[in-house]
Amino acid sequence: MNTSNPIFSRWGAARDAGPAAAYARRPVGAAVGGAPTDDHAANPYAPRADTAPRTSGTTVTMDDVVVHTATTLGAVTLTAVLSWLLLPVDEAHLSRSYGIAVGAALVAFVLSLVQSFKRAPSPALILGYAALEGVFLGVLSSTISTYIAPGVVVQAVLGTFAVSAGVLLAYRMRWIRVTRRFTGFVAAAATGFVLLLVADLLFSAFGAGNGLGFHRGGLGILFGVVGILLGAAFLAMDFKQVEDAVAYGAPREEAWLAAFGLTLTLVWIYLEVLRVLTLLNSDN
Repeated sequence: MNTSNPIFSRWGAARDAGPAAAYARRPVGAAVGGAPTDDHAANPYAPRADTAPRTSGTTVTMDDVVVHTATTLGAVTLTAVLSWLLLPVDEAHLSRSYGIAVGAALVAFVLSLVQSFKRAPSPALILGYAALEGVFLGVLSSTISTYIAPGVVVQAVLGTFAVSAGVLLAYRMRWIRVTRRFTGFVAAAATGFVLLLVADLLFSAFGAGNGLGFHRGGLGILFGVVGILLGAAFLAMDFKQVEDAVAYGAPREEAWLAAFGLTLTLVWIYLEVLRVLTLLNSDN
């Protein structure tokens, strides 16, 4: 794998020596055991049997992924800090600041959907999503830190880093193996999780008080822990996507999609860690 980053320089060395090296050693569409092969059927990043391999200058590298992810997360962090400083959450301004934050979150959600359904990555959409998501995170974090649990935001950031580092270590050591069965299980679990969230919001909106109880007490903490575990599983899937993209020589613009996916997952993890820590602090 071509990268100057010492953290990722040995990323998936065994896997890189597999599909990428095998593809380099044989002509496109060459037969294995008497039958034509097409790695594209098993992996969308693999070239089709009837196409020529991409040149090294047009393929994604780990450095590309690192730089684009740092740029996207930097946009989230910058706007989060600015919104924390410029959108006060005192009693006189809370409703206005929170309205701006909710509006930013809704637009960010729309941008993420548009990008998700686009075949090609759009840096403008991805950075726009990151910037608006940062506005929402900044106001939300400031509100929680001011009224509910002072100091919890730093703990949530550290917790997000800890979860991410743990998943990275487990993935590199192959303690986590992202297979089709793993992906299907995570997708099913995430669907159920989101449906429960929607049901909770609907019950809350139509007068059921605390909804299904996912925002307080032991049930809320348990639900948040499940959310963190789902986020960790999504992060492992993101690592697999990055690894396959580099190993199979995906187009260089795929680095933006990798950055988009990693940012979505890290925001998810941060929000779930923040939820758990807020509940733990508010119960004390």
